[in-house]
Amino acid sequence: MIQRLFVSLALLILPVPALAQGVVTSADPRASDAGMEILHKGGSATDAAMAMMLALTVVEPQSSGIGGGGFLVHHQASTGLIDTIDGRETAPAAATPTRFVGADGAPLSFIDAWPGGYSVGVPGNVSLMAKAHAKWGKLPWADLFGPAIKLAEGGYDVTPRLFNSLTAVQKIHADFPEVQKLYWKDGAPVPVGTHIRNPALAAILKDVAAKGPEAFYSGANAEAISAAVSGAPKNPVPLTVADLAGYQAKERAAVCGHYRVYTICGMGPPSSGATTVLQILGMVERFDMKALGKDNPVAWHLIAEAMQLAYADRETYLADRDFVDVPVAGLIDPAYLTSRSRLLSEKKSLPAYEAGTPPGAKPRTAAISSEVHGTTHFIAIDRAGDIATMTSTVESPFGSQLVANGYMLNNELTDFTFAPEKNGAPVANRVEAGKRPLSSMSPTIVYDETGKAIFTVGAAGGKTIIMQVAKALIARLDWGLSAMDSIGLGLVYFNKNGIILEQGTTLEPMKTAMEALGHKVTVAKLGLKANSAAFENGHWVGAADPRGPGESRTE
Repeated sequence: MIQRLFVSLALLILPVPALAQGVVTSADPRASDAGMEILHKGGSATDAAMAMMLALTVVEPQSSGIGGGGFLVHHQASTGLIDTIDGRETAPAAATPTRFVGADGAPLSFIDAWPGGYSVGVPGNVSLMAKAHAKWGKLPWADLFGPAIKLAEGGYDVTPRLFNSLTAVQKIHADFPEVQKLYWKDGAPVPVGTHIRNPALAAILKDVAAKGPEAFYSGANAEAISAAVSGAPKNPVPLTVADLAGYQAKERAAVCGHYRVYTICGMGPPSSGATTVLQILGMVERFDMKALGKDNPVAWHLIAEAMQLAYADRETYLADRDFVDVPVAGLIDPAYLTSRSRLLSEKKSLPAYEAGTPPGAKPRTAAISSEVHGTTHFIAIDRAGDIATMTSTVESPFGSQLVANGYMLNNELTDFTFAPEKNGAPVANRVEAGKRPLSSMSPTIVYDETGKAIFTVGAAGGKTIIMQVAKALIARLDWGLSAMDSIGLGLVYFNKNGIILEQGTTLEPMKTAMEALGHKVTVAKLGLKANSAAFENGHWVGAADPRGPGESRTE
């Protein structure tokens, strides 16, 4: 029933005429150049997006790459179909529910679980790439690797963002000599402007380009990954060549819902992106957000209230639905969202934010998972109007800190909830062999009332991703902001102490007004990074977050 619901929603999307130009946007200009190079060669949106994923493996190793995983949402203009591919990492066969439980029976601290072998999942991006290319690729497989190979062989310069990431984890890297070989010199991280070459990464890229994904998931590369994890300087555990050989990216039905006249589509579980974004939008829909406007504290108060209720449901019900019965349809059911919205008041904040009981939900125990800032998002739109919007990650800065053939291995397993049980009941997002950890990655495409694709957005930044996307959608659809301004607008987020207003933005002066509505408020930097594209005046316009060095390109 749920599958049929999502497919029927997707089929309502109408085809659009071909465009005169293509657009790409990413968090690094060199990746955007790679995508544009592929479009210039006649490649599809998928071809360009996969070339950007590979290029980011080289130039943004702290955030993403072939050692990690991702989610792809694809719109095909000729048919109007929307599809998604789940390239999320999986827990190896040796992983048990107590992987992140210490000898004392208590969950490990994040810093004890993160660096080393415990946190590494089987990478999914290359399998995702192969599946996407088989469905929507136009250029030969090997052509997509050209820009990344040139960057790895010829070298690239260290940016301030990469340098800042290196210095942030310098103490951790002191225990990981393979990272030092790539990014240290004279006992410290290489400075900004240093030209780095990565011949080992170039070699594996050439191998996979020539032989296909099997060259990644078997043979010498699989052995290198297995050796890196089992021989890790910290927390060594088995991750076998059989784990790698058995990995498969999965096609999944998009999760779609309505907000005002628009249809919003994104990733389903193991992503919590679409369901949580749609919940936030569904709860604020009864309010006149356009009339309130982006400069009104009440608008942000309502967003903050809906956010905290939606995240409470996220922490209770969301997990890998191949292992757990996730009430996806119930979470975005209009009647359920109406009942949740009735909890919101324009006059005051709630005393507590507890999970509801969506239709079809089984009893669950809420438990917080850890998901740290990292990740990257990129978008490609080709001349035919096809859209490939993808979020890719190795999780924390430099993932697990382990290196195989010049690329970083993820620490995605720390996205599982460390405690397998709470109050005597199993936690939905507990570790299990073969399971995919819960994610906040939220690649999203928006359609207008005629079924035409008009906006796409995604972000990086751990659990803030959901809020960055929801905020951008409200900013674009209710407040009419441009692609750039919708992602550049300040953000409200939260932690256990209350809500957080992004420092240095128009939200910061709202602190007193928000406190008057009953919120406990702090002001802080949030480390945000988003990308978007909007259909304006007959063509697509790409945008990269003004907080960072990303850029868009247009044919």
